Amino acid sequence: MPALFHELIYQSANQNANKTALIDRKRHLSYANLATATQSFAGALHKLGLNRGERAAIYLEKRLETVIALFGTSAAGGAFVPVNPLLKAEQVAYILNDCNVRILVTSVARLDLLRAVLPQCRDLHTIVIVDETQITASITGLNTVSWQQTQQSSSNSISLPRCIDSDMAAILYTSGSTGKPKGVVLSHRNLVTGAKSVAQYLNNRSDDRILAVLPLSFDYGLSQLNTAFYVGATAVLMNYLMPRDILSIIKREHITGLAAVPPLWTQLAPLDWQGVQTLRYITNSGGAMPRTTLAQLRAALPTTKIFLMYGLTEAFRSTYLPPEEVDKRPDSMGKAIPNAEVMVLREDGSHCAPGEPGELVHRGSLVSLGYWNAPDKTATRFRPLTPRQPGLTIPELAVWSGDTVRMDEEGYLYFIGRRDDMIKTSGYRVSPTEIEEVIYATETVSEVAAFGVPHPTLDQIIVIVAVPKAGIELEKDMLAAACKKHLPAFMQPGLIELRQNSLPRNPNGKIDRKNIANEFQHTFQAKES
Repeated sequence: MPALFHELIYQSANQNANKTALIDRKRHLSYANLATATQSFAGALHKLGLNRGERAAIYLEKRLETVIALFGTSAAGGAFVPVNPLLKAEQVAYILNDCNVRILVTSVARLDLLRAVLPQCRDLHTIVIVDETQITASITGLNTVSWQQTQQSSSNSISLPRCIDSDMAAILYTSGSTGKPKGVVLSHRNLVTGAKSVAQYLNNRSDDRILAVLPLSFDYGLSQLNTAFYVGATAVLMNYLMPRDILSIIKREHITGLAAVPPLWTQLAPLDWQGVQTLRYITNSGGAMPRTTLAQLRAALPTTKIFLMYGLTEAFRSTYLPPEEVDKRPDSMGKAIPNAEVMVLREDGSHCAPGEPGELVHRGSLVSLGYWNAPDKTATRFRPLTPRQPGLTIPELAVWSGDTVRMDEEGYLYFIGRRDDMIKTSGYRVSPTEIEEVIYATETVSEVAAFGVPHPTLDQIIVIVAVPKAGIELEKDMLAAACKKHLPAFMQPGLIELRQNSLPRNPNGKIDRKNIANEFQHTFQAKES
C-alpha cells in the first residue's frame, strides 16, 4: 500500500500505465501521463522555492490541472490547500493568509477577481496560471508563471524533500458559518488510510468510473479522487449547472459510482432515471437523507447499492451503513468504517449505555493533525483518551465530533444533532433534522431548514423555512398540520415561512441553517418588547 498521498497515482501508473485516470470533458489523461505531469509540477514547485511543509493553494474549478496541482504539491513535499471555487476574494485572502500560502494556482479569470486582495497576502510569492492565454498584467511583488512552464520541469534530476506518512499533506478549510473557517490539517496517513478504507467497503475496483461532482475542497469530494486512484479506477470531473446535467453525464460516461449530499439528492431523486444502467452504487454524507428521497431513489434505481455514510473533516470519514441494512434501519449512520473505532461517550469520557445520547468520538489513523495555528480550538476538539491497555503511557488523541448520537443494542449509530445546531426550547433539546424529516415527508417541499432563534420565555423558539416543490400550491397551515400530527407540543414551530428561491448553502453545498437563522435573531424579542 502507498505510504504517501501522491503515491496513489504512482502505484496505479505502475500497475496499468495506459488506463484512463481522469476525464475532464473531452480531455482524457492516462495514469502514466498523470504521473508524469504530477512529477513535472513537483519539480517546478521545488524550483519555485516551495520548501518541505510549505503550502500551495489551488483556487480552480474541477479540471485536470487542479488534480495535477493537488498531487504535485504533495510530491514536492508541500501541503496543498484546495480553495472552494465558490468563495469570494475576501474569503480566499483569509485562507491564503491564515495558512501562509506561498504559491497560488489559479486561472486568469479568477486572478482578476483576486487582484485587489493578493497584495495583502504577505507570504505569497508566486502565482501559477493554468490558462493557455497570455498573462496580460502582472501583480506587483509577485512572480507569475504559466502552466506550460511547470510542465517543462522534471523532478528526475531534482532531489525532492523526503516525506513520511505522518507529515502534513493538506489543509482543508471547514465552512465558517459561525466565524472564520478553520483549517483541518491532514497527514499523508490520513488520506491514504481513508482511501483504502472507503474503497474497501464500497468494493471499488479498477473498472469503476467515479463521478466527482462535489467540491474538491470538501473532504467528501476529495475522497472521490483518492478512492479512484487507490484502486486504479477512472475519475470523471464535473462542474455541473443543473441536476439533469448529472444524469446526462452518468449515461454518457457509464458512471458506476456517485456521491452527493442531501440537498443534491432531493433534487436528483425525482428525475427520470430511465436509461441509467451502469450505476453500481451511490453514497450520501453531509447530513441525513430524507426518507422520502431515499424511497424515490430505491424505486428509481432498484439494482443500485445505497451507502448512507457519516463523516467529519477532522477524521475524514467515520461510519457507513451497508446497503443490506438500509431497508431495516434507514435512519442509521451505520457502524465504524474499516480501521476506525467510533464510540458514544458522556462528558466525563465514560461510555453511554445503548440508547443513551452522547457525543460521537472517533479514534484511529484517520484522526487528523488538528486545526492549523489554532491550539485552543484543537485542544477543545482533539483530546486524549485513557490508554486502551494497561502499561501504555503515551496518551492517544481522539476527535470529539460535537455531534450527539445514540447507539442501539446491535451497535448501530443514529444521528440526533450537532450540539451547536440543537434547539433548546422549554427545557428540551430538539433535533432540527427530526423536524425537517416531518416536513420532507409531506412531499410538498424541495428544501427545508429548521432552527431555533432567541425567545424571551422559551429560551428558543422553533422556526421553519421551506421552499415548495414546483407546481405545488403550498400553505403554511399544511406544514403546521403535519407538525401537529407527528411532533409533540414542545417541537411545534412558532413560525413557518415559505420561500420561492433555493435556501442558502455553505461552500460544501449543505443548507446553511445558521445563515438563515441570523435573519430571525431579533424577531421574537422585538415582538415581546
